[in-house]
Amino acid sequence: MKIAVLSGKGGTGKTTISTNLAKAMGWNYVDCDVEEPNGFIFLNPKVIKTEQVSIPVPEIDPSKCIGCQKCVNICQFNALAWANKDVLLFDKLCHGCGACSLVCGYGAISEVDREIGHIDVGNDEQITCMRGTLNIGEPMAVPIIRDLKKMIGNEKTIIDCSPGSTCSVVAAIEGVDYAVLVTEPTAFGLHDLKIAIELVRTMNIPFGIIINRGSHEKDLIEEHCEKEKINIIGKVMFDKDVAVLYSKGKLLVEHEKYKELFLHIGKKVEGEIACSLL
Repeated sequence: MKIAVLSGKGGTGKTTISTNLAKAMGWNYVDCDVEEPNGFIFLNPKVIKTEQVSIPVPEIDPSKCIGCQKCVNICQFNALAWANKDVLLFDKLCHGCGACSLVCGYGAISEVDREIGHIDVGNDEQITCMRGTLNIGEPMAVPIIRDLKKMIGNEKTIIDCSPGSTCSVVAAIEGVDYAVLVTEPTAFGLHDLKIAIELVRTMNIPFGIIINRGSHEKDLIEEHCEKEKINIIGKVMFDKDVAVLYSKGKLLVEHEKYKELFLHIGKKVEGEIACSLL
């Protein structure tokens, strides 16, 4: 069973919601926001294993290359170019698809691994935590996310996604049982929430909304959800206590009133998943 937590835009509180939900529900936590994995700051697990993540990139043997340029022409990512009678490789553009080595009829191309990041596995007192980290300057997050998801197995897991609706988010939410969309009650928040809703609906993933930094007044997110018949599964109030806990790198569930809130949200999420399976 897997729940993805995503948001239309960054800074909405996605990691706050996902780490606290994981802790309250006792589910494992996986940080797929590999460009900015912050979940370990709050869960503070003991890292017990680190694995490097690499992708295969071509290595050209000039002594065997006849300059046919089939490899250059087959590359869909412009990672190969022909200049000064040589094949040039722009390795950070390479997606590791292997098409170039397949079309080379002269054995001039072999593949070598190029490291793009790493995965950490850790434990806190109750749950297993994993995070992927993309090396600085690397453009492709998806291979790390895919490796992370292969390590999840069938265990109950909260997946913390990247913000937005990019390929990284699509890779992270593919195959999940439920999506929690985190938003804030602003016009900007509503704009990006609509994009996130369209994404999960397109991928046929059941979902619910959590409003972060909410108030006791009815806001534009609630009005939109009411109009669209979208279920709001929780609201975290704009509260000084939240800011204080966050600034100290602590989980909200360490405060009794927020522990109750996240336990309640967790039960609603599990109920939503059960209903979606009927």
